[in-house]
Amino acid sequence: MAKLDSDDLKAIKDLMEVTIEEAIESKRLVTKDDLSHLPTKDEFYEQTGEILKRLDNLEEEKDILSHSVSGHSDRMEKIESRKSLSSD
Repeated sequence: MAKLDSDDLKAIKDLMEVTIEEAIESKRLVTKDDLSHLPTKDEFYEQTGEILKRLDNLEEEKDILSHSVSGHSDRMEKIESRKSLSSD
């Protein structure tokens, strides 16, 4: 039985590499290189946290403005009723 030398092992390794690459391409498998443009888990959670904080701020601002508008509407109605003006 013949022994394999380093050239034989390199040839086998190269053949396996080509075979695996072809299998990945034919099955359209996702590799690390395909995902390199995506954020890391930590980056994702950091960005998500920032977005959620902005949403919270917008909710608070909306509530404040809504209360303010309601107060203004009430005041306008009182003024209109005193002056006998219509709101139309």
